[in-house]
Amino acid sequence: MITKCLFPAAGYGTRFLPATKAMPKEMLPIVNKPLIQYGVEEALEAGLKEIAVVTGRNKRAIEDHFDISFEMEQQILGTDKEEYLKGVRRLIDNCTFSYTRQIQMKGLGHAILTGRTLIGDEPFAVVLADDLCINTEGDGVLQQMIKLYKQFRCSIVAIQEVPDEDTAKYGVIAGERISDDIYRVTSMVEKPQPEDAPSNMAIIGRYILTPDIFDLIAETEPGKGGEIQITDALMKQAQSGCVLAYKFKGKRFDCGSVEGYIEATNFCYENLYKTDSE
Repeated sequence: MITKCLFPAAGYGTRFLPATKAMPKEMLPIVNKPLIQYGVEEALEAGLKEIAVVTGRNKRAIEDHFDISFEMEQQILGTDKEEYLKGVRRLIDNCTFSYTRQIQMKGLGHAILTGRTLIGDEPFAVVLADDLCINTEGDGVLQQMIKLYKQFRCSIVAIQEVPDEDTAKYGVIAGERISDDIYRVTSMVEKPQPEDAPSNMAIIGRYILTPDIFDLIAETEPGKGGEIQITDALMKQAQSGCVLAYKFKGKRFDCGSVEGYIEATNFCYENLYKTDSE
């Protein structure tokens, strides 16, 4: 059973300056909920109740959000405002939260390795909160991937097709098709130029990882930009064992970009917020 979900949340969010100068990018609101809350809700839906967060400087707001605010809650006690906290209180009541700090920003692979002390020697999920994934017609993306893990018992990355000109923004895979939406990874390249990309199937911010990934990351040399890339460690894992890529069902919004953030806000307002308010 997978019970733990790791949230790498130490990045600076420079594309949203000045808003992120003093506020974590993971706390940017999509309508009335911060990005990271959507991710934790997705994890809980998939049965992952142990939430591990890799934070950094100026990220205390994340810890405060998933905690009780006695003064505020006392102030709104008995009013209709209590309803607004119902969602986050459900997470506080049903999940445990643990935190560690990434002292230096050395890439996603390094952030995941930093979380080793919170995860231990067991398989786990990883969610990048600024990739907002929503499936209004069925299981959330993590829940879909957990079901696959129960069948295949190996690392799994979520993928989607992207325009060829956008491959330089992502890790990109090539693989042997197992079914319509599952591939066995044979190649994985971090942010290739279109002419060098093995396909247009890009990895997005949802992973299921087996615990041997930690040793593989520790052995991985820094790659592009001096960062330790999770794709390099996953490629080693694919060569020595098996890594699957899963073309998930649902919509994904790149909330690390202004355009994706606005698109996500509009979608959630029309399809979630207004529906819940009716």
